Amino acid sequence: MKQHQGYIYIASTLDTKSDELFYVCDLIKATGLSVRTVDLTTQPKQLNRNADISAQTIAEYYPDGAKAVFCGDRGKAIEAMSQAFSLYLAAQTDVAAILGLGGSGGTALITPAMQALPVGIPKLMVSTMASGDISGYIGASDISMMYSVTDVSGLNIISRKVLKNAANQIAGAVYFHREDDTDEILKPAIALTMFGVTTPCVQQLTERLESQYDCLVFHATGSGGKAMEKLIDSRLLHSVLDITTTEVCDYLFNGVLACDEDRFGAIARTETPCVLSCGALDMVNFGRPSTVPEQYRDRLFYHHNAQVTLMRTTKEENQIMGRWIADKLNRCEGEVRFIVPTAGFSALDIEGGQFWDPEADQAFIDALTENIITTEKRKLILSPYHINSMEFCEQVIDLHSEFECS
Repeated sequence: MKQHQGYIYIASTLDTKSDELFYVCDLIKATGLSVRTVDLTTQPKQLNRNADISAQTIAEYYPDGAKAVFCGDRGKAIEAMSQAFSLYLAAQTDVAAILGLGGSGGTALITPAMQALPVGIPKLMVSTMASGDISGYIGASDISMMYSVTDVSGLNIISRKVLKNAANQIAGAVYFHREDDTDEILKPAIALTMFGVTTPCVQQLTERLESQYDCLVFHATGSGGKAMEKLIDSRLLHSVLDITTTEVCDYLFNGVLACDEDRFGAIARTETPCVLSCGALDMVNFGRPSTVPEQYRDRLFYHHNAQVTLMRTTKEENQIMGRWIADKLNRCEGEVRFIVPTAGFSALDIEGGQFWDPEADQAFIDALTENIITTEKRKLILSPYHINSMEFCEQVIDLHSEFECS
């Protein structure tokens, strides 16, 4: 039998889900792996349910104390217990994996603690909420969601099948775990942001850099940028090539692949060296044509596929983005280079292309130039090339080489 360090933590509210928790606990123990059960009950009269870690123990991690958790208000109690569990789990050094079981309340309670754990620790949430929009539960983490099919409310012919699969899945992730290859660990990691319309650029960059660096490519879909910035905040990256900043368009103009107000914040906080550009700032993303807000009905669109509708950004919107990005960059005290491909920001924004609009692009360039405060470390470069051209990529490589000794 292999020897495994650490425990698989199984978390749920045992006032309503004790049968399910101990069922998966027994299944995992049968594999020879070590388990710790965690009770997250928020009802003060339902404590002491024979878990390894009691709800009282978890609640004491809440900054305002356990009494603030067992307050009698379900919404406040769940929020407080969730924060307490996040703090508890972050303090443990023996977490090999975590399995959560819950309905809407339990899922909202458990997943924030999962999000706080490092990428790579197996995280599985069995939930009644897993068939809908789960972005809020996953955040920028590597959480797996398994739909419970029936409610997580007792054992039956269906729930046993689902829970057995969950037990096998989390046990397998731990049992078959092996450390990363030494060569991969020794390569410094860099992050790159990509969208379909900037793929040629990023592919050229990774081909040039992958012999020296572990290239991590993030899809600029809102969650992609957040995942990248989580790694930046964790100081796991040598440098960043944030070529595709299109999430800003969606954030400012109600698109569906938006970042949040903290975009570029991790670069400012950590001073991680970064080359940025304006990849796909010529477009805002929506779903099917019927989902486009009424206020935009008379705009220029490109129908990427049946589920994706792209809207060209206007001169006025580009001015707003230029000022917004300049304000963010002005807060960065580390090595930062922003390079603008003046011949076009995407595969659609090229002479003869569907989104070719030099006036709109120039509005962004002017606003950025007028508002950014350049320094010895914070530099603005205007490139005469298109973002997907070989020449532009060579310029990015040259800028990145300035960080190689950092």
